[in-house]
Amino acid sequence: MLLLHGAGGYDEDRQLAAKIGVAAGVPVRVPRLPEDDLSYTAWSEAIAGELARLEPGAVVLGHSFGASILLRVLAQTPSDVGGAVLLAMPHWGAEGWDVADYAFEGPVPSVPLVMHHCRDDDIVPIEHLDLNAAQLPSAIVREHSFGGHQLAGLGAAIARDIAAVAQ
Repeated sequence: MLLLHGAGGYDEDRQLAAKIGVAAGVPVRVPRLPEDDLSYTAWSEAIAGELARLEPGAVVLGHSFGASILLRVLAQTPSDVGGAVLLAMPHWGAEGWDVADYAFEGPVPSVPLVMHHCRDDDIVPIEHLDLNAAQLPSAIVREHSFGGHQLAGLGAAIARDIAAVAQ
């Protein structure tokens, strides 16, 4: 399994991946994405390369900024990915953080999507979950009361969705 980390979050997100991996019973690989170039082009090329290495039907996880870019890559690039779990994903449209370079404008990816977000996230406000859900009406939405930006204590809940998406 693959987890795509957030901007500047490689070390923290490796810990998140390890906890999810334990709960899911599989190792989760976290490749280092370009931390010195946060452009959509740099990240989308790196993510597309990582997706190409996955076995068909694999579930991929994206956290925060990595989830945002993953969503756009899945919408724009053919892939054999079986599904995606998007964790604490920012909304970059005008109603959210309003950064056109990162904003998702569709089409909705054809793979199953699950979004997890915590009300006590102090990095990406919970309102972003509703904004993203409006753009992704077929996605399963999981709102948690606690867990913060790193979704602490939610490894088992995320693992259940990974298993469900993988079927």
